[in-house]
Amino acid sequence: MSPPTSFRSLYASSSTRTPISPPIRTIPLLNSFNRLYGLSFSTSSSLPSSSSNLVFSTRKQSLSIKVQALTAETEQPKWWEKKAGPNMIDITSTEQFLNALKDAGDRLVIVDFYGTWCGSCRAMFPKLCKTAEEHPEILFLKVNFDENKSLCKSLNVKVLPYFHLYRGSDGQVDSFSCSLAKFKKLRDAIVRHNVRISTDHSSSVSEQIEDSTSSL
Repeated sequence: MSPPTSFRSLYASSSTRTPISPPIRTIPLLNSFNRLYGLSFSTSSSLPSSSSNLVFSTRKQSLSIKVQALTAETEQPKWWEKKAGPNMIDITSTEQFLNALKDAGDRLVIVDFYGTWCGSCRAMFPKLCKTAEEHPEILFLKVNFDENKSLCKSLNVKVLPYFHLYRGSDGQVDSFSCSLAKFKKLRDAIVRHNVRISTDHSSSVSEQIEDSTSSL
């Protein structure tokens, strides 16, 4: 058996050409140290190179899918950030609240006091959005309790969800707590306080008819 390449230079440089003992086989020695001390390194791979690449590629794809799913989830708006339409406004300050009531004129204004942590608020919110879509003539104001604590305190809001109803010069016309199970309470309040808009509309139409008749 010819000596390993690493020892050929040693044979060539020796002037006496004295034979040396064969090199110590390190692999069995390392394996014995592994067994003795529980070392984790290995002198050979347990998987072929192609199999290792396949496992790494699969794990990489799985991680990529999880990251994409997490990103898509974080990009979606929170339940309280959704809006039913232009007649639903988020209130961020007392000044904005007062201006919204002032600008509403004679429209019915429904104020929803909610908390992002309130399970009842979350359960009822889709139905509230549907109601807002069904009544574009009504202005819906959403007030986050945690972000407007001073406003809620001044309005004596102590439970959630809670509703205030305002109507022009009449000011606050109703207030009550409501849940999904008692949502009919809000619908009844709308029928009771929103009827004036149809009455006013009928009156204005009658006046226009009378004016046009008198001019003939």
